[in-house]
Amino acid sequence: MKIVNSGRLYVVATPIGNLGDLSPRARETLAGVALIAAEDTRHSGAMLKSLGISTPMVSLHDHNEAERTPDLVARIAGGISVAVISDAGTPAISDPGFDLVRAAAAAGVEVVSIPGPCAAVAAISIGGLPTDRFCFEGFLPARGSARRARLEALAAEPRTLVFYESPHRVAETLEDCAAAFGGERRAAVAREITKLHETTYRGSLAELLDVARADADFARGEMVLVVGGAPPATAGDAGADGHGGELDRVLGALMAELPLKQAASLAARIVPAVRDNEAYKRALHLKQN
Repeated sequence: MKIVNSGRLYVVATPIGNLGDLSPRARETLAGVALIAAEDTRHSGAMLKSLGISTPMVSLHDHNEAERTPDLVARIAGGISVAVISDAGTPAISDPGFDLVRAAAAAGVEVVSIPGPCAAVAAISIGGLPTDRFCFEGFLPARGSARRARLEALAAEPRTLVFYESPHRVAETLEDCAAAFGGERRAAVAREITKLHETTYRGSLAELLDVARADADFARGEMVLVVGGAPPATAGDAGADGHGGELDRVLGALMAELPLKQAASLAARIVPAVRDNEAYKRALHLKQN
């Protein structure tokens, strides 16, 4: 069976750690195309060399994708076959490749997926949290204020949440998650998936934060954070503040940054149909408990 056709763009998933995860179809495609657009030609070159593949490569990364895409699309439209790969996993999923795929599709070029490893899917499959519905959020903002704002916006999201995070920020992110979602929210951190030191930590956000602070190995290697979705509002939840927990969530975020009275006043403006005195009484209760 012919694996590679001319005039196509192949989006090829590559291993996220274990080279044995490269599919036979991916290997045949990478060997058969005329050109490979790789996120890092040095990194991918070592992988291809180990597989005996000598296909020419060109770099395609965050800093040159916009500039390089028109030429690649023109070359594919002219009849050559091109594969795009990232350093690990599936291109365009928090990795370069999206601009190229979009431009190729807009130009009428056939785009073919060669599926395979994806860290987000791998992590949610072993996290022990609901997998029927999930929301992939990629990397959170590096700046603390922007990260906390993003998490607050997701506090009521009922689907399981999946994030990528760098090792040096994971403890801060778990702390911010606990503040935004509540320390009791269930979560998992999958570290070094498919590699020698693969480890999955499971527990509440508060428990995972304790582990992150105590275990030096926790913040080593690539990691994916999976967080359970917001529980459905119950009669008891609604009774707490009359708004299904929304006032508590907003107050929790504001009280972490502002004096209690100012936080209550601002919360009353954010949450519909909440009066200043109601927000202030609830803020006092939250502070005392």
